[in-house]
Amino acid sequence: MDREQVKSGNIAIWLGIIGNTMLVAVKIILGIIGRSQALIADAVHSISDFVTDFFALAGLRYANKSADHDHPFGHGKIETLMSLLIGLAVLLTGLGIGYTAVESIIRGEFGRPTFVALIGALASIMVKEGMYQYTLRVGRRIGSQVLVANAWHHRSDAISSVAAAIGIGVAVINPDWAFMDAVAAIVVAILILKVGHDIVVPAFRAASDAAPDVSTQKEISDAAWSVEGVRNVHDLKARFYSDKIYVEVHIVVDPAITVLQGHAIANAVRDAILNGVDDILDVIVHVDPDRSQG
Repeated sequence: MDREQVKSGNIAIWLGIIGNTMLVAVKIILGIIGRSQALIADAVHSISDFVTDFFALAGLRYANKSADHDHPFGHGKIETLMSLLIGLAVLLTGLGIGYTAVESIIRGEFGRPTFVALIGALASIMVKEGMYQYTLRVGRRIGSQVLVANAWHHRSDAISSVAAAIGIGVAVINPDWAFMDAVAAIVVAILILKVGHDIVVPAFRAASDAAPDVSTQKEISDAAWSVEGVRNVHDLKARFYSDKIYVEVHIVVDPAITVLQGHAIANAVRDAILNGVDDILDVIVHVDPDRSQG
């Protein structure tokens, strides 16, 4: 990722920080004035967005540092770690909101939301959806895993605001259904948990050196087979490193060729995989002689 891409990512994150700061203040104030548990829960979600914005900022800053003595393979896994932290923060937020809402239903303690709370929820939907669209577009353009994860956190807040708006709206229209405010808070919690799951699972797979899917591995193998002089491909190993893939593969060649020729075939295999398969970060090719020739 070059300097301009990192700059674009930083701008997207700082806009998110500013937006979330304003939303937290507005939703807490309107939630208290409008007596809405759902809107206050939504504000708590925005606070988690504020925290994860700083995780994203750290991930973008350190993940793009060049390889050094202590990190000879680069710093890409820092971005994966930050994505994992973002996902865990989302999950914890969802659990906390859900617990509070269920507890209020069990106790039968409901507020009576007013129209002011509904205005806060509707404003949050518009602002957070705009932040999601912008952050996602920048994240995909610069190829930043942590920025895309943060964009989905913005979307989770927009979705939770939709649920809050519905619950608040029903309670405003019919005060006898004030419990719908708490029900909306539970729906918000479930939506947040889903988004957290969708962030954590791929980040955990990348952090644990999981292999790409079977079709991707076949693409890698086919690319190696396509090189002239390759008699066999075996011991293919591929693993995620952040959102990219490291590959190690053995090829079998004619034992009678020179070392220089074998090296040229290995380089051709490396180039074929790098150029023919998406998201490949690096390829190590081992050259083995064909032992079937007596």
